[in-house]
Amino acid sequence: MKPTNTFILLFISICLQAQERIMLTQNVPYDDHPSCVMDVAQPMAETDEAPTLCRELTIKQKNGKSIYGIISCPNTPGKHGIAIISHGFNGTHHFGKDYFKTLNDLGYAVYTFDFPCGSIHSQSDNNTMKMSISDEKAALKEIVSYFRRQKDIDKNRIVLCGESQGGLVSALAASELKNLVSNLILIYPALCIPDNWNARYPRMEDIPEVSEIWGVKLGKKFMMDIRNMKPYETIGRYKGPVLIVHGTDDKVVPLDYSKRAQETYSNASLKVIDKAGHGFKPSERAMSNQYVKEFLER
Repeated sequence: MKPTNTFILLFISICLQAQERIMLTQNVPYDDHPSCVMDVAQPMAETDEAPTLCRELTIKQKNGKSIYGIISCPNTPGKHGIAIISHGFNGTHHFGKDYFKTLNDLGYAVYTFDFPCGSIHSQSDNNTMKMSISDEKAALKEIVSYFRRQKDIDKNRIVLCGESQGGLVSALAASELKNLVSNLILIYPALCIPDNWNARYPRMEDIPEVSEIWGVKLGKKFMMDIRNMKPYETIGRYKGPVLIVHGTDDKVVPLDYSKRAQETYSNASLKVIDKAGHGFKPSERAMSNQYVKEFLER
């Protein structure tokens, strides 16, 4: 499926309508919501029960940058697996909090973080002009490397979980890390990103130095990085178990992208939530958590 410029305009219109619905139901000022071209998730609710062991954790990158995040650990002795959760475009570490209890109860520590340059709200680096998919992939791989060096982490239980753009990043990282990743979880993964932006800028000379969507500025670097990116030619290199969760009414990332991903992977399960859009409601998040639980218990 190749999107057209008409699709881009339709998708922006739908996103704006979704933001307006959130404003009306939540009574929160428009500018206080994460706004983006790929993600329109409703604000994440706090978990019903606070994790027993939860603390801030900043990881230093080789390039000198710092990755800010929060780690939630089970209050049990011995080694634990680690689940690393990647947020979507212009999102933050708050997305991952919704999975703390489910994953902690399964014996996993959970690290959720802010991609450097991944959001205007990022506590790692909020300069979105420097954002790129490749840089986010490199950051995620460094996080995996960090946890593999920790003595209290079971290196055989490393899970990558990504939402929307973070799903694309997680899928690309897993294709390179291969057997270092035990399980891969993709929540409405935005595998459409290269198609969407290349449809907006059909020729290289069309790409401006600065693109701006809802107050989020992106540099030419982002567009050039995905210019020749073909996710389906690479993500299948990961041969481990994959869970994909997607809604039937997702107008931002059509369900067909996840159906194609399921066919691309050799060991993938696709769970479809009826009438769910891009950004799950509380009941849909509960279903997603249940799917994650069943997937990791297999």
